[in-house]
Amino acid sequence: MAVEFRINNSTDPKARFVSWSPSACEIRVTDAAGAAVAGATVQITGKSSAGGGVLVFRKGTTGAFSNSISLNTNTTGMGGTFFVAGKFGSASISNGDVSIQATIAGKLAGSLPVMVRIRKNANKLTPAERDRFIAAFAQLNNHGAGRFADFRDMHTAVSSPQAHGAPGFLPWHRAYLLDLERFLQAIDPSIALPYWRFDQAAPNIFTLDFLGTSDPLGTVQFSPGNPLRFWVTDGVPGINRRPFFPTNTAPPGLRNELQTLGLGSVYKAFRVMEGNPHGTAHTSFGGSISQIPTAAKDPLFFLLHCNVDRLWAKWQKKFVRFDPAQASSFDSNLPGGNPIGHNLGDTMWPWNGITGGNRPPTAPGGPMPAVLTVMAPGLKPRVQDSLDYKGTVKSQDALGFDYDDVPF
Repeated sequence: MAVEFRINNSTDPKARFVSWSPSACEIRVTDAAGAAVAGATVQITGKSSAGGGVLVFRKGTTGAFSNSISLNTNTTGMGGTFFVAGKFGSASISNGDVSIQATIAGKLAGSLPVMVRIRKNANKLTPAERDRFIAAFAQLNNHGAGRFADFRDMHTAVSSPQAHGAPGFLPWHRAYLLDLERFLQAIDPSIALPYWRFDQAAPNIFTLDFLGTSDPLGTVQFSPGNPLRFWVTDGVPGINRRPFFPTNTAPPGLRNELQTLGLGSVYKAFRVMEGNPHGTAHTSFGGSISQIPTAAKDPLFFLLHCNVDRLWAKWQKKFVRFDPAQASSFDSNLPGGNPIGHNLGDTMWPWNGITGGNRPPTAPGGPMPAVLTVMAPGLKPRVQDSLDYKGTVKSQDALGFDYDDVPF
């Protein structure tokens, strides 16, 4: 007998990625002639390679996960829907380093390689993870001629009111990171965007082999084998970044994680983190990353903002603030109302393609790219579509990413 799998409603290899959040799976059992086998008892387990991800399973949409489950096939050979997730704390380090296995009567009937793809602390990446990430980022830039130019053009002085200084700051940047991550995954599906945890020392990030070291003028230097040495933005080669702190330590003066999570249990109180630690992390450097109009020229920007998003995710988890209908999850009560693009029901620029008036004059990048692993947030995401990123309130709203230290 043989087993066919569908994961995330697809048989495509591009759908074979899971996070801490549950992904739906189906199995079908067939005989040697390809006919459905009814009444078969199938044991579902995970098998990990050395250092690989670990999987857990459950039969229904609720309940505890376990290391294995047993399913019975019906008259069409289907074993019904079950759910798989990564075991918290056991993320993959490479694509296919863990597999879903189906055993019938003690014999292996089928196996499907998958990846527990999780956003990780950049300072703790393996050399292989690091190198895959910077290779994909360099390819996205392509000496200044690649698609990264759109991401540079999304974050400028003229677009700043769409992304800063109001409640939509966190939702907009979550969508921005997701868009970039999906383009990186189109190049290398094993990639999840890493974060720079800026309240801790991160000496492995500021190296010649990763995001570079700065000379006294702020010119970032790379090793000969680092593809980021060919970085170009706005037609100008290279990156200018002048750290105002020893890069084997954390920047001084910014709120640490505990202080940030302690800002308050309602969104209005928490979002002051846009100033500190977010703004303070930016201005702990001179160079392009220190100012909104030029910050996105530096690849470090995206690791910095991934940590900002992680802090929001940790705050959401701590206070259960995923539901847009819950007043404490978002600040919808500014005097005079929120600016356009900062209300829960507003579609977000540039993915909505709206230009002129209260929106910027251009909309670079096009709609949000769709993927096979999740349905959300749609081609033209609204502010509210960024909140339930785990699918906690509605499973169909999951955005397909998780952080290594934020459990489901």
